[in-house]
Amino acid sequence: MVSNTEYSARHLSVLEGLEAVRKRPGMYIGSTDSRGLMHCLWEIIDNSVDEALAGHGNEIGIRLHADSSVEVTDAARGIPVDIEPKTGLSGVEVVFTKLHAGGKFGSGSYAASGGLHGVGASVVNALSERLDVEVDRDGKTWAMSFRRGEPGIFDDSKGIAPTNAFVASEDGSPLRSIGKVAKNVTGTRVRYWADPQIFIKDAAFATDELVARARQTAFLVPGLQLTIDDKRTGETTETQKFKFDGGLSEFVEFLAPDAGITDVWRLQGEGEFTETVPVLDASGNMVTQDVKRNCQVEVALRWGTGYDTTVKSYVNIIATPKGGSHIAGFESALLKTLRAQVEANSRKLKPGNDKIEKEDIFAGLTAVVAVRLAEPQFEGQTKEILGTPAVRNIVANVINARLTERLESSKRDDKAQAALLLEKVVAEMKARISARTHKETQRRKSALENSSLPTKLVDCRSQETEGTELFIVEGDSALGTAKLARNSEFQALLPIRGKILNVQKASISDMLSNNECASIIQVIGAGSGRTFDIDQARYGKVILMSDADVDGAHIRTLLLTLFFKYMRPMIENGRVFAAVPPLHRVVIMNPGTKPNETVYTYSQAELETLLAKLEKTGKRYQEPIQRYKGLGEMDADQLAETTMDKSHRSLRRVTMADAAAVEKMFELLMGNEVAPRRDFIVDSADTFERDRIDA
Repeated sequence: MVSNTEYSARHLSVLEGLEAVRKRPGMYIGSTDSRGLMHCLWEIIDNSVDEALAGHGNEIGIRLHADSSVEVTDAARGIPVDIEPKTGLSGVEVVFTKLHAGGKFGSGSYAASGGLHGVGASVVNALSERLDVEVDRDGKTWAMSFRRGEPGIFDDSKGIAPTNAFVASEDGSPLRSIGKVAKNVTGTRVRYWADPQIFIKDAAFATDELVARARQTAFLVPGLQLTIDDKRTGETTETQKFKFDGGLSEFVEFLAPDAGITDVWRLQGEGEFTETVPVLDASGNMVTQDVKRNCQVEVALRWGTGYDTTVKSYVNIIATPKGGSHIAGFESALLKTLRAQVEANSRKLKPGNDKIEKEDIFAGLTAVVAVRLAEPQFEGQTKEILGTPAVRNIVANVINARLTERLESSKRDDKAQAALLLEKVVAEMKARISARTHKETQRRKSALENSSLPTKLVDCRSQETEGTELFIVEGDSALGTAKLARNSEFQALLPIRGKILNVQKASISDMLSNNECASIIQVIGAGSGRTFDIDQARYGKVILMSDADVDGAHIRTLLLTLFFKYMRPMIENGRVFAAVPPLHRVVIMNPGTKPNETVYTYSQAELETLLAKLEKTGKRYQEPIQRYKGLGEMDADQLAETTMDKSHRSLRRVTMADAAAVEKMFELLMGNEVAPRRDFIVDSADTFERDRIDA
C-alpha cells in the first residue's frame, strides 16, 4: 500500500486498477515465484522489442544490478511525454499507471506487437517496490518515479534505493525534465525493484532463461542486438551480446540436434481474415465492428537423421510453448502435404496400405513457426496459447502451397532432398508399424518359455520386473564365469560379441538389422525410439559388465550410445548401471595359522597405495600380483564377490542431468563429423590421464 495516507482522489483513481493487480497478481503474471518475476521482465523487454519490430531502434540493453533491480534500455522513439487528452495525464504516467492503455489498441502505432493487453508496464509498476523511468525525447531527458504504482519523488541524496524516503505527487504532472539531449536522440530506460511484499523470498532472475530468451529474440528480429550485463556476480560484469542477421534459418540451425537430410527451407506467405471486435463509438457506447486483419506467416524447417522433434512457435516474437491455432494449422498442413506426396510417389516408395501419421513426419523435424498479426487473441495474459481461429487456415494454406512447391521443384538439390525426406517418412512409418506389431505380439514375462527371445539369453527365474537385473556381458568367456557367479533368482545374462554397431552414425534400419542391437532391444522388451515404453521393460536394472581396459570402455560407450539414442527413458529413470570390476587381486600373507587376506584394487593408484601401506606395516604379499585383463580371468567366486553380489559390489549409475549437453557430447564423440572429434582429442591431450581408462 502507499506509505502516505493523505493523497487525493486523483491518486485513488490511478490506484484502483493497480490495486487489483497487487491483490491477485497471479491473474496477470501467472505466479509470484521466479517464473512470475521473469514474466515481468519479459513485459518490459517486449515493449522495446515491439519498437524494434516497428523499425525504431536496433539495440536493447538488459542489466541485472547487484541490488536485485533490473534495467532495460533502448534507443527507440521513447514513450510519449505529451498530455493524453482523455485522462489529462502525460503519456508516461498513462503507460505506467493505467491498465489496458498504450499504443497497441487500434491506433495503428504497432501493426503487430508482443504486448497484447496493454497491461505490461502498468502491471510491472504495480508489483514493484520502486520503478524509475527515463525518456529521451524532444531534446530533453524526462524522468518519473513510482512506489508500488503511485507517482512521486524519492530522496536519493544518499544513493538510489527502493527504501528511500518517498513523497507522493499531489497535483500536476509528476513527469519532470532532468537534462538535455540532442534532438535526434531518443530512447527509454526503465529500472525497477520487484516488491518483496508480492514475490516470494526465493524468487530470482534466471540468467540461463534470460540468455535463452535474448538469443531467441535476436533470431526472431534480424539485425536487433540484445546485450545482457549481469552485475550480480561481484565487481566484474558478465556481458553477453546476441545479434543474428539470418533470422529463422539461423535459429533452426542453432536448434537442430542432428545432421540434416534437407537444407533449411523457408516457407513464407500471408492471408487476410475478418474479425469482429468491440469498440467505443463517439458517445462512449460499446459497439461491434468488423475489422480486416492481415496475418504474415514465416516458417523455417529442416529434417535431420535423428528422430527427435523440435518445434518452436511464436506470435509477434512472443513464444507460445503450448501452441495454438498457428501450430494446429502447421501440423495439419504438413500431414496433408506429405501424405499427398507419398501417395503420388507410391510406386517408388512402396508404402503399402498404411497411412502416414503425424509422428512419422515429425521424426527428425526442427522447425520455427512465426506469425505476425495485429491484436492476436491469446488465452490469458501469459500468452502461451494463440486463440485466433482464422490463423489456422492461413498457416495451413501457406505451408501447403510453399512446401508442395519445394517438394515438386525441378531443381537438382531440391529433388534429391525431397526424395530423402519422403524415404525417411516412409521408413519411420514402417518402423512404427513394426514396433507396434512387435509390441502386440510380445509375450509377457509369465509366458516366456514360449517366447522368441534370443537363445543366448540366460534368464532369471523371477517373474517380476522390480528387483531383477540384466547383465550385458562382454564375450562368451565372461558369460561362463558369470553363469556360476550370478544369483539365478533375479539376475539374467545377455552376452554380446565384441563391439556393437555405433548407432550414432547408423540409420534406424541398420540398427534394427544388427544382431547385437536387436537382441538387446528385444530382451529389454520395451520397444525403441519414439515407441519406447518404460513400463514394459522386463528388468528393473540393466548393468553393463565389460572388461576394465580400453576395449571394455569402448564397448561400454557403444552400449550407452544405444541406450541414449533408442532407450533414453532407461537412463532418465536411473535404471542403467556400469559394473566396476577390479583390476588387481592382492593376497596378504598372515603369519601362523591365520588365513591369508584377499584385497581387490580398482586402479593403479589404489594398488600403489595399498602396497606402500603393506610395506610400511611389514606385511608380506604373494607375488606376482594378479592383474585381471578381463572378466573371464576371474573364477566364479571372485566375480561374484567383486562385481555381482549385491552386498559387496560397486555400481556406477549412468545419469543425464542435461539432455542437450549429453546429446551434443555423444554427437561429438560418436557422430559422423570427424574434424570436431579430432580437434577435441588434440585440445584435451594435455589434460588427459591414461589411468582414467586403464591402469
